Amino acid sequence: MLAATVGAANISQPTVDLVRVPQNGIQPQVVEKDGIVHLLYFTGDPAKGDLNYATSRDFGKTFSKSIRVNSEPGTVMATGNIRGGQLAIGANGRVHVAWIGSSAAMPRAARNSAPVLYARLSDSKDRFDATQRVNQASWGADGASIAADSSNNVYVFWHAQPPDGKDEANRRVWMARSVDSGKSFEGEKVAYGESTGVCGCCGSRALAAADGTVYMMFRAATQVVNRDMYLLSSTDRGATFHGADISHWNIGACVMSSAALIQRGKDVFSAWESEKQVYFGRLDQSTHNISGNAAAPGTGVNRKYPALAVNGNGQILLVWTENMAWGKGGSVVWQAYNRSLQPEAAHGQTSGVPAWSLVAAFARPDGNFTVIY
Repeated sequence: MLAATVGAANISQPTVDLVRVPQNGIQPQVVEKDGIVHLLYFTGDPAKGDLNYATSRDFGKTFSKSIRVNSEPGTVMATGNIRGGQLAIGANGRVHVAWIGSSAAMPRAARNSAPVLYARLSDSKDRFDATQRVNQASWGADGASIAADSSNNVYVFWHAQPPDGKDEANRRVWMARSVDSGKSFEGEKVAYGESTGVCGCCGSRALAAADGTVYMMFRAATQVVNRDMYLLSSTDRGATFHGADISHWNIGACVMSSAALIQRGKDVFSAWESEKQVYFGRLDQSTHNISGNAAAPGTGVNRKYPALAVNGNGQILLVWTENMAWGKGGSVVWQAYNRSLQPEAAHGQTSGVPAWSLVAAFARPDGNFTVIY
């Protein structure tokens, strides 16, 4: 349902349309590819609900009837905003989804902890294949993310304790890779071996770029109080990862943050939060670091959960939430930028983001944007 339209339709001033998640759902995740908008969202009890997948062929005006992703009902956890599903589009347009299992998800992982779960859209495209668990020895998993490339590789990431782990300093980023488009997965492994720790209840984000580079963002927990944002990159299909500390944050608390990664043409952009502000930047693909970044303009109340969209003119839309807290909804805010990362006139804000939710966005062929909340 179209809720609002802001701005004037021209190249220098794109419009921003607002669309609510179908079925009063929460935690939208969206990927637009080859003219199809792929939407993933959560419904039901936030502690143990379901993931739903739908598509739009008219760029958000209407969506298809949804398909439940998880084989067994109630096996997805959304409490805490960052724990719902993430999706990626891989070879031959196949849809891949990863998430953290709820207390109803069986079998459990090590130490009776939450499983990291995966499902892919079937060949018939009218259902998802049976859910697979991809974590084994690691335990206390959180922050599931997923990436897929055009060569049948699928990468599921999460952070968790090793078998003998005790606290956040011991947590590591883990990965399970499939080389057959999600039919089966190799055994889990630690993706990044440096002793950064991982923020125990923060989200992560992964992306397989067009050139095959795999990127992944996570929040560290070095010495408890150094909760910097790290960007990992792999040019050998996940065999090894390079790490770059892209944003510092000194705070002795779990901030339940999320991140965003998106590619448009040859450009790859990332977004993150730090000290209750949101930022985004363009990646330097030669150094695998951020070449330049910008903050959301002005000040707001507890800015979180950034999302990005980039149109064919190179204009970037940064979207985020404000004034949200544990079990509390808030507002969605957006700001457009030019290719030089300078703010443009298109900006706005509206209330109505539900509790436990976040926001998503995509660009339309006419250069305008849609925000789903």
